[in-house]
Amino acid sequence: MNLIVALLFLLQDPAAPPQQPPSTPPPAQEKPPTEGEKARKEWEYSAQVYAYRIREDRDYLQPTFTADREWLHLEARYNYEDHDTASVWAGVNFSIGDKLKLEATPMLGVAVGQTFGIAPGLKATLTWWKLELYTEYEYLIVPSHHEDSFSYSWTELVIYPWEWLAVGGVVQRTKVYQTEWDSQRGFLARVFIKSLEVTFAYFNPTEDPVYVLGLGVSF
Repeated sequence: MNLIVALLFLLQDPAAPPQQPPSTPPPAQEKPPTEGEKARKEWEYSAQVYAYRIREDRDYLQPTFTADREWLHLEARYNYEDHDTASVWAGVNFSIGDKLKLEATPMLGVAVGQTFGIAPGLKATLTWWKLELYTEYEYLIVPSHHEDSFSYSWTELVIYPWEWLAVGGVVQRTKVYQTEWDSQRGFLARVFIKSLEVTFAYFNPTEDPVYVLGLGVSF
């Protein structure tokens, strides 16, 4: 037996490299995204619906859908300018600043339904530290009845004590053609849960209260 082992050792090729254990196969490479997948990732979408509870008036839901890609902003609303009225918007996104940052989107929209009109509008957010000032404004021009034209704004000033919570004050103002501004002031709280946000606003706490409950998602 020892002779056979010795012969096998002598017959082994001295130039042959020592046998190595099998190497671990390289990890599978991820499949590169398709053009359609790239395009979808470049878009940012959001959807919100607000429920308005108004004493001695009609309660209603107000949904809004937005789509953004770089500088382009698209938006659709319902029951915003008037009951049973839809509006579509297009705008341009831009931002300036770092610690004190301004993000703004001038827009142009068209409303159809119970009210028909053309509206220039603006959305703007100014942030510093844990403070945020947000406003959205539009002036709806009703060509057939100028007396129905109006301006409307919603403005929030909130502080973020934690990343998941914003609290502060809110004002909504309406000015119908050739009238004074009608202002409603209240309190606002907003909770963030991953891509979801829940908003509660309470206007006119001393008289004719208005309750607003909102649910939004970003994707």
